[in-house]
Amino acid sequence: MATRDDLEVWLARTAQGDRAAFGALYRNTSAKLFGLTWRILKDRGEAEEALQEIYVKVWHGAGRYRVNGYSPMTWLITVARNHAIDRLRRRRAGEVVLDEAIQVADARPGPEAAAVARSERGRIEACFEELDGQRADAVRRAYLDGETYAELAERFAVPLNTMRTWLRRSLLKLRECLER
Repeated sequence: MATRDDLEVWLARTAQGDRAAFGALYRNTSAKLFGLTWRILKDRGEAEEALQEIYVKVWHGAGRYRVNGYSPMTWLITVARNHAIDRLRRRRAGEVVLDEAIQVADARPGPEAAAVARSERGRIEACFEELDGQRADAVRRAYLDGETYAELAERFAVPLNTMRTWLRRSLLKLRECLER
């Protein structure tokens, strides 16, 4: 798993035209950005096309990302989200009024998907219950809130390598639980 520092280095090197850094950035971020675009556009083919366009924007605009305390993943997600919403608005031009355009970004799942999600969420929460309280909190903060290893280590007052071990072992326990 790439760290915030890795992402910042890859973005800086991408801004300088480094294709290998861009490839590493793509490999480590494209799944998350694809999921976001698919959720907004609700069409796999269009989401794939949008993802290509997003990475073209990242290639050309990586120099605009500055190390300013904000997560590089947040910057990438913002680029992807804005692009997907712009694409959706272009697709639906003339169909929606301004109030409806705001609702487009909501992209809530339908009843069937919501039922499946509730069931999966219940399984995941049950598995989280098997983890130590601090470790479960650390996993949530890392993978749902986007906190870095360094931020988590500081928050829980443990060495950085200890935090990495917590997260790795916790993810293994979660996977084992979910496979049962």
